[in-house]
Amino acid sequence: MPDTPAAPDVAGLRALFLSCTLKRSPEVSNTEGLAARSMDIMRDQGVEVELVRVVDHDVASGVQPDMTEHGWEVDDWPAIQEKVLAADILVVCSPIWLGEKSSICTQVVERLYASSAELNEWGQSVYYGRVGGCLVTGNEDGVKHVSMSVLYALQHIGYTIPPQADAGWIGEVGPGPSYLDEGSGGPENDFTRRNTGFMTWNLLDLASVLRAGGGFPARGNRRDT
Repeated sequence: MPDTPAAPDVAGLRALFLSCTLKRSPEVSNTEGLAARSMDIMRDQGVEVELVRVVDHDVASGVQPDMTEHGWEVDDWPAIQEKVLAADILVVCSPIWLGEKSSICTQVVERLYASSAELNEWGQSVYYGRVGGCLVTGNEDGVKHVSMSVLYALQHIGYTIPPQADAGWIGEVGPGPSYLDEGSGGPENDFTRRNTGFMTWNLLDLASVLRAGGGFPARGNRRDT
């Protein structure tokens, strides 16, 4: 068997996990329980990792970068957006409700989209050169549906999506135990653990390749040409 491609150096990358749970802190989030596994892998490799629970912040609804300029008194999204743009890796984490991503996750996608017209120094969408992934939990069907929706949105606004860039856990289709519930089997589930590992390593490796190459080639994808 031929040697596999050399593993890139991922130390120093920055990753942001946006938790789209509907629960405000300090309530336990099952989705963040799954995210913790991915974050642990990244931290072990020297990656700077941060998680933001979006529902803890006053994020306005809308599709403009700063909604205080459009009638809202408070909008915490611009501060979160700064973290988004400082990260090489973005992982959107959502629970499933009625087979769909959470309302907070929809809001996050809308607010990310609001800045997609901004350009980087090469005239590309400001999200070019970054990689995206998705983590999903619930006790009803919908992991693949939610992942398709989120990953489509991320690539549409400029993120690069590596192979197998999503993972999830639903256990026995509900109502049933959630990921972190005692006896759920979620944290020990081989399939979920494997796919979470695949997603994490693929995000790290692709982000490192893009970093080493100085971003995504600006040829045929510039907004100003």
